Amino acid sequence: MKRTRISRIGLGLLLGLNSACLLAAEGPAVPQPGQSKDDFINQLMGQMTQQEKIGQLRLVSVGPDHPKPVLLDEIAAGTTGAIFNTVVRPGIRDLQDAAMKSRLKIPLFFAYDVVHGHRTVFPIGLGLAASWDMGAVATSARIAAEEASADGLNLTYSPTVDIARDPRWGRVSEGFGEDTYLVSRIAETVVKSYQGKGLDQPGTIMAGVKHFALYGAGEGGRDYNTVDMSLPRMFQDSLPPYRAAIDAGAGAVMVSLNSVNGVPSTANKWLLQDVLRQQWGYKGVLLSDHGAVMELIKHGVAGEPREAARLAIAAGVEMNMNDDLYGKELPELLKAGAIQQSDIDRACRDVLAAKWDMGLFKDPYRYLQGADPVDTDAESRLHRAEARDVARKGMVLLKNQGDVLPLKRNSTIALIGPLADSKRDVMGSWSAAGKAFQAVTVLEGMGHATRGKGALLYAKGANVTNDEEIIKYLNEYNQDVVIDKRSPQAMIDEAVAKAKMADVVVAVVGEAQGMAHEASSKANLRISASQLDLLKALKATGKPLVLVLMNGRPLDLRWESENADAMLETWFSGTEGGNAIADVLFGDYNPAGKLAMTFPRSVGQIPIYYNHLNTGRPFDHEHPNKYTSRYFDSQNGPLYPFGYGLSYTSFSVSDVKLSSAKMHKGDTLTARVTVKNTGKRAGETVVQLYLRDLVASISRPVKELKGFRKVMLQPGESKVVEFPIREQDLRFYDGSLRYASEPGDFKVMIGLDSDDVKEGQFTLL
Repeated sequence: MKRTRISRIGLGLLLGLNSACLLAAEGPAVPQPGQSKDDFINQLMGQMTQQEKIGQLRLVSVGPDHPKPVLLDEIAAGTTGAIFNTVVRPGIRDLQDAAMKSRLKIPLFFAYDVVHGHRTVFPIGLGLAASWDMGAVATSARIAAEEASADGLNLTYSPTVDIARDPRWGRVSEGFGEDTYLVSRIAETVVKSYQGKGLDQPGTIMAGVKHFALYGAGEGGRDYNTVDMSLPRMFQDSLPPYRAAIDAGAGAVMVSLNSVNGVPSTANKWLLQDVLRQQWGYKGVLLSDHGAVMELIKHGVAGEPREAARLAIAAGVEMNMNDDLYGKELPELLKAGAIQQSDIDRACRDVLAAKWDMGLFKDPYRYLQGADPVDTDAESRLHRAEARDVARKGMVLLKNQGDVLPLKRNSTIALIGPLADSKRDVMGSWSAAGKAFQAVTVLEGMGHATRGKGALLYAKGANVTNDEEIIKYLNEYNQDVVIDKRSPQAMIDEAVAKAKMADVVVAVVGEAQGMAHEASSKANLRISASQLDLLKALKATGKPLVLVLMNGRPLDLRWESENADAMLETWFSGTEGGNAIADVLFGDYNPAGKLAMTFPRSVGQIPIYYNHLNTGRPFDHEHPNKYTSRYFDSQNGPLYPFGYGLSYTSFSVSDVKLSSAKMHKGDTLTARVTVKNTGKRAGETVVQLYLRDLVASISRPVKELKGFRKVMLQPGESKVVEFPIREQDLRFYDGSLRYASEPGDFKVMIGLDSDDVKEGQFTLL
């Protein structure tokens, strides 16, 4: 028999190849030096069973539906892709250890609702937006990422960039307001601050922008409700903030729970594939919202669970949150030919790509470096100075009649109200891993500010509500609202007695945080009857009345605006809220916040927002006429317009000057004004640029925000503020979804809010 001679080198190569094949079949999913992401994922998917691929699409929470012992076995079997709602390092380490026992050792990623801070809680989204300060927004997101990643988290379900123009919706608290331009700027800032220069770098987390799409436009302001919207309006007003987040590099997108023009987003192939993937070029992972795939049955587009799973995976929903529908139904759907192998492979590939981008294949414990903290809630982990500074920047001074504010430290102050000493409420909804015991209340903050200088008298005065059904609703899952058992009159009597002893009354009123949350839509935007009764009693004392508002939405404040001497909108301002509020009340910080949502006069005006269309019969406030678009039984227009906010000083804005009266396509012209501090204190203000296309192929808004500048001025100081205006700023989506500018006349408006502006005009040739 003829023998073939094999060299030692050749034998070594063969043995090496066989070993590599063996490692590939059973070894860990570890990239080789120099291996590209695509090559690694191709190789890994070639080793995966169908069960393992489908397992990667499973996003579950440890809890009653998935007990930890059972989940640990499932993870070790390679049938789980990611975990949410586990937020401490030991628990995350245990689960990742189980993944490292699986056949291919594919790491898990860990997600959580880090919405406006993590261990350190910053102001709610509406409060961050009211700062109009991208530096402050970036600080809050960067610190949230650092704290969350230090806990082992890899992904946040944030930012919420839904355009919200109906304050009845509870989740307006979570987002950034009504304006497309402002929300888009914030979306970009938050994503870049979370993700830094790369998710494989320390202190970063992946952004999961939500809720795609149009979640904030539900009919009647009811959560989860239907959305029916024309395509031009959709592309012009509601979609740009999502696009801004995608363009900024958001690694994940959460699909919304609502239907869009009759098709639930979770089954909406046009929305998820045609728009998001093809038009926008999105390459990241798509996550369902909680239980959304199963909910396709209640939407009425699926008759049973298998059909719901088919619709979702075919539309492009890659990870199914919470239930086990994909694991149960996808194998049979594939066997029956109802879905394609490519549907599963595409989804699995994107999940693996996200894990690659997080750096988890190189080191599954990358986010768990070092020893676990002895105390997860240690004070040393908080960023109090930054939280205090950011909180102050988002507060909006709504009224200050007779310069009641700032308060004098050496005076006697009666601090009254159900929210004055509430640690839970000052943090607000979606306060992540923040702990109420670490939050500073208004009572504590004002106590710090007045210690040894004046007298601070406190009384609760009222419960946040006396409606037993509302209290039951708010406390259904957690005992968040604590009710004082005294009679309402006894509480008011105590508060009035304290007020009569004081030089000034500060009443902290508004909403419990649970009133401005998911599933907390409201038909009534007034402050509760219990609190209003208290305010009327305080007003009757004749003492100056200062209202500190805590709320997560625009409220109907007609009585309050007419009767209070001063009103400070503080939203829910976070861990350092009480200290930040005291800083503003006592003048250590001059408020400069501006509203990111219009405040209506009544719920009957809703929706009310600044950039509406004009109609053929617009209402003229200066020359009212019967046959115009108006309410005959109410004063028309907002109580407080978009962009509004006062200061402890005053400012003037000059007439608008344009560098040219004409613009050619490709040109840029400059609009400028001179802003002067005409008061006696140093202060900041936000100078706002609005444009209007006077004649176009479709009706255009009466004004649209296109730029803003935050300016600090000393008393008597002036500064020229310039805004470049480009042809791109004039583009819009027409009736055929063509995105372009049209020649014609444009109005330029510059001012300190959307109502009070100076005007100029130019022509696009």
